[in-house]
Formats: sequence, C-alpha cells, structure tokens
Amino acid sequence: MLNFDWLAEVSVESAKWFFYGLFILIGLLIIIIPNEYIFEGIEVKNRHWWMNLKIWALAVLAVLYYTYYLF
Repeated sequence: MLNFDWLAEVSVESAKWFFYGLFILIGLLIIIIPNEYIFEGIEVKNRHWWMNLKIWALAVLAVLYYTYYLF
C-alpha cells in the first residue's frame, strides 16, 4: 500500500538531526507566539507565570528532545 523502501537508505544519524531540527523549529514557533494571545480573556492582575502556555509547551518539547537525544 505505502512504499517506504527509500527510507532504508536514510542513515539513523541524519534522521536524528532532521528531527532535532524539527524540534528547534517548533520551539522557535512557540517562542514567537505573543503573550497577549496566550493570556487572551484573562485580566492582567490575574495573570501568573505558571499560566503561560509557552513555558509548558517548551518544557514538554525539552523533555521529548532529551528523550530522543538519549535514544
């Protein structure tokens, strides 16, 4: 049905670097999201650092990156 035989020619090392690059790209895209968009609908006085979804998204991405780095 799907022919992925061409993937046999891709080395593990180059695949690893490709996914590292994707992780970095996703991280950069997370960083450029404006804070006002994340905190939309929440009053300024009720905003706390732990409510910033960028921090949590980057933390999850870092854990995944480290896991991929180990294996």
